[in-house]
Amino acid sequence: MRIVELLQPGAVLLGPGCARRCPEWLAARGLRRVFLVVSPETLPLAERVFASREPSLEVFDGVRGEPDLETFHNALEAARSAAPQAVVGLGGGSVLDVAKLVAALLDGRQSLQETFGIGRLRGRALPLACLPTTAGTGSEASPNAVLLDSEAKLKKAVISPWLMPDAAFVDAELAVTLPPAVTAYTALDALTHCIETFANRNAHPAVDLYAREGIRLIAAHLERAFRDGADLEARDALARASFYGGLCLGPVNTAAVHALAYPLNGEFHVPHGLSNALLLAPVLRFNLEAAPERYAQVALALGVEPGPTPRATALAGVERLQALCRSVGIPPSLADAGVPREAIPRMAEAALTITRLLANNLREVTRADAEAIYREAFGSPPSA
Repeated sequence: MRIVELLQPGAVLLGPGCARRCPEWLAARGLRRVFLVVSPETLPLAERVFASREPSLEVFDGVRGEPDLETFHNALEAARSAAPQAVVGLGGGSVLDVAKLVAALLDGRQSLQETFGIGRLRGRALPLACLPTTAGTGSEASPNAVLLDSEAKLKKAVISPWLMPDAAFVDAELAVTLPPAVTAYTALDALTHCIETFANRNAHPAVDLYAREGIRLIAAHLERAFRDGADLEARDALARASFYGGLCLGPVNTAAVHALAYPLNGEFHVPHGLSNALLLAPVLRFNLEAAPERYAQVALALGVEPGPTPRATALAGVERLQALCRSVGIPPSLADAGVPREAIPRMAEAALTITRLLANNLREVTRADAEAIYREAFGSPPSA
């Protein structure tokens, strides 16, 4: 058994309506000038949460889609002009990641480039609160922040305990207007977090508890939330599952699904959750022989009945995942998501540079393996 460090926000509020407690949390700490990071879509939610005159807000609503380096630098410049006492992120994972990095780097002691990687960020300048409006990245509960380097066509991550928020407000009411497609993509991202941290070289029993429950909650509630966005019980289940997935990312982190998904987003701008959903079944089939008992437990959490052998149970779990994806509108292949088949070699080459994630995978992934997984995601039958 290895030593595992479990990180979580200093304060965690869970449950419908808890976001309205954020102004109170800020006021109790004397934080009256706040830099609020949102997207255009989440600005109306922010106006509802911060309806009172306190705190005084400087709003940055320039996060559109998945953020790149330019978006972050624009936010940082706006924050320095505002001279706030705290930073709040209210939005999806993209918004929260920008808010986390602004709070960390506002004082200028380090540049962004100096912090890419694991453990290179040396501190955080300001208090930070995060309010997720999607059930996906779990950024409110993780020490990770990811930005797109458009020139390199790859995502780059800052991973540090200093990125763990001081407070997280996990409020399902903030997600009830989320469109069905975004509901599906983000929840399948959270599901991938939970599966990849459970079936992982660095898996740990203390983390397995969160991962397994996250798998169970998403499998049982995603279709309900997809069909009826106002189903608050289903939304709350997904919000908790996403939070649990975020808690898993610090001590364990993801593996080959995420590594192989990054080039899809970096070059072809396929939404992150959709990229994961398209690659999840092919990667699981590739990994299955390395740990059939482990993947059988994943299958059971997905709601599959036990089969005659762990391998049979695990394979049924992969089929259940594919059925779940179909039920929430995930396209059948990478081609349907706008990725050209001729991109396979360069996507494989790019994915193999994500060594921090591939090192966690239960099987070594060679270039030939990566290309075979991509081909399967295009609809070619898996290798024997």
